[in-house]
Amino acid sequence: MLQNVIILCLGMISVAMVLCLLRLFRGPDIPDRVLALDTLYINTIALIMLLGLLLGSNLYFEAALLIAVMGFVGTVAVAKYLLRGNIIE
Repeated sequence: MLQNVIILCLGMISVAMVLCLLRLFRGPDIPDRVLALDTLYINTIALIMLLGLLLGSNLYFEAALLIAVMGFVGTVAVAKYLLRGNIIE
């Protein structure tokens, strides 16, 4: 029963990722694209966590943690670039 729910959630998150990619490519301005990219990496973390639950491996959880850290740093760097025009002061 749990496997069926995980597979259903994998499908729903995959649809959400496709919609985020659509917003990333068709976004009317840059903040919409940054938000779509941020949502895309959060959906990627959820997808990897569900795969870890489905396959029963702890390696997926560590990979999700690394993606979370890199996504946060990337979001901060893009926001700083949009506000100031440079990343390193």
